[in-house]
Amino acid sequence: MQPTNPLWHPFADMGAVDGDRMIITRGAGSYVWDDQDRRYFDATASLWYANFGHGREEIADAVAAQLRKLDSYNLFGYYANEPALKLAERVSALAPTPGSKVFLASGGGDVVDTAAKIARAHFFHTGRPEKTHFIGRRLGYHGTHGFGTAIGGLAPNRVGFEPLQEPVSHVPFDDAAALEAEIQRVGADRVAAFFCEPVLGAGGVQLPPPGYIEAVAEICKRHDVLFVADCVIAGFGRLGTWFGIDRWPVQPDMITVAKGITGGTIPLGALIVAPRVAEPFFTGKPGAPILRHGPTYAGHPVACAAANVTLDIYEREGLIARGRELEKPLADVLSGLTAHPLVAEVRAGLGFLAAVDLTDDVLEADPGASGKLQRACREEGVLVRPLAKGFAISPPLIADEPELDLLGNAFPRALDRLRLS
Repeated sequence: MQPTNPLWHPFADMGAVDGDRMIITRGAGSYVWDDQDRRYFDATASLWYANFGHGREEIADAVAAQLRKLDSYNLFGYYANEPALKLAERVSALAPTPGSKVFLASGGGDVVDTAAKIARAHFFHTGRPEKTHFIGRRLGYHGTHGFGTAIGGLAPNRVGFEPLQEPVSHVPFDDAAALEAEIQRVGADRVAAFFCEPVLGAGGVQLPPPGYIEAVAEICKRHDVLFVADCVIAGFGRLGTWFGIDRWPVQPDMITVAKGITGGTIPLGALIVAPRVAEPFFTGKPGAPILRHGPTYAGHPVACAAANVTLDIYEREGLIARGRELEKPLADVLSGLTAHPLVAEVRAGLGFLAAVDLTDDVLEADPGASGKLQRACREEGVLVRPLAKGFAISPPLIADEPELDLLGNAFPRALDRLRLS
């Protein structure tokens, strides 16, 4: 049978998707509507990014105004534009390390690869070119670009793409001592960087054990390994702080952000680089090294205009703190699910995100159970993100008591639907 539409979806079984698409036609606040005009609570904030929901007129107005003034221009060489300069200043001022530099790109995958290249370039230009090895965490996710796929610790995402960027190795996501052991095995003189999500997102909303973040930051500092905090998901209020990693008393060498920086309205990412890492490229001396890297749309004026208004919204509406304010109410709403016979575990309590895992018996009996549970939630008016063992949620930060009540009622019914299917 010929496909009905040539659109190729990411992370999709196209044989199953074709003819069975869910077409989202509009959004407002915490809700979206499909082409049958059915309303759904967007409990995933689309793909972890619609932190203030959908349909913000001030962003549409800013984008339209910027398109009319300067629709596009590159940042290569000495070119700049006002929205990019303003955004870089604002992001740098929020960074945990004063004087941080900001490299703008088109999204999270871009900035992860930028971080990897800067890590190697930093050591190359400071006389240690042998420091090229990267360490990631099992179940970690760092996008789907070249370096990000290699550094990520989700094995299914690597199948069919190997050989990937090397040298890379992985350690358990919850064991700081394992990181130190791996650095010693490889040799600290060869390890460039360790990549760490504060909370693992696509890997199942895995929360860090108490003291883990502080421990790995200290290990990296002691061995002169760059600590790269991947905050693409954790940032802009999701964990109740600007970047997520700043919930802990650490100063990463680099921080990747994207998604919430524009509330998902336009693709944009930013890499925050601590002064000591950027220093070789900012000496101002003749012959200083040039970072020969950058996407075409780095610092795109329209995307930066959207981001500047986004930061205004977060500040004006006090949304950054909401991730911490809502974490306990969300955990309380989901706590009852642990008694359901199909549920193995609920992970919540750190930021406004959570995951629900099905039991091994359910998954062994039906490997497609997570997808069926996603559909069951949809029938209850809630959109969730399916994971290997269940589903994840990361609602908009504007969600309130009615939406939490909706989740509390919808999820048990969806699980019952799955049990009866």
